[in-house]
Amino acid sequence: MLSLLKKKSDASAAPAVPSWHPNFRNFEKLPDTKVVRTAFFINGAAISVALALGIYFGLQEWRLRGVKSQIAEEQRKIDRDKRPSDQAVGLFKKFTADEARTHEVDAFIKSKPQVSALLMRLGETLPANIAIDNVDLRETGLLLRLSVRGAPETAPGYATAYRDQLAADKALAQFEDVIFTATPTLNPTTGRIVVEFLLKTRPPAPAAKK
Repeated sequence: MLSLLKKKSDASAAPAVPSWHPNFRNFEKLPDTKVVRTAFFINGAAISVALALGIYFGLQEWRLRGVKSQIAEEQRKIDRDKRPSDQAVGLFKKFTADEARTHEVDAFIKSKPQVSALLMRLGETLPANIAIDNVDLRETGLLLRLSVRGAPETAPGYATAYRDQLAADKALAQFEDVIFTATPTLNPTTGRIVVEFLLKTRPPAPAAKK
């Protein structure tokens, strides 16, 4: 009995040696037993990127079409309104030219003295021995042709005195000077001395710089 127990305990204490068998497996040729393969993730990521790029470029193309449509619509409006706009610009240029001419004529008229007022002033201050034969309003001023009654020796003095009177007249301040335009001559028909005065128009003041 003791011998049997001893044999059993010796058998249990002995180390277990696995049974030997040859391993003929080729791991490189064995099929992949993974549930989800790596290639699936790679292909899925590539498809996702492709879809995202497709959606992005699709949206850009859609927006570009919208912009092109708006540009075409605005160009259509421009083409539609071009002719009336050109006509309006032409009319405005014509109006500007007419306005400039109107201002020029108005300035010219305002720069000229009123002949009626001048004649009234000349008639009020005209000496008794001098008569006005002709009045000519020119660009340079007012030309007076006068006949002076008196002896040939004294008549030129009367004309000079009248010239000085006109030059000193405050009512004729629009003229800067009164000058003889010709030498006094005798009119054999009337026996009077004929003289000519030019009341020179004062030049306009220079326009102020803006």
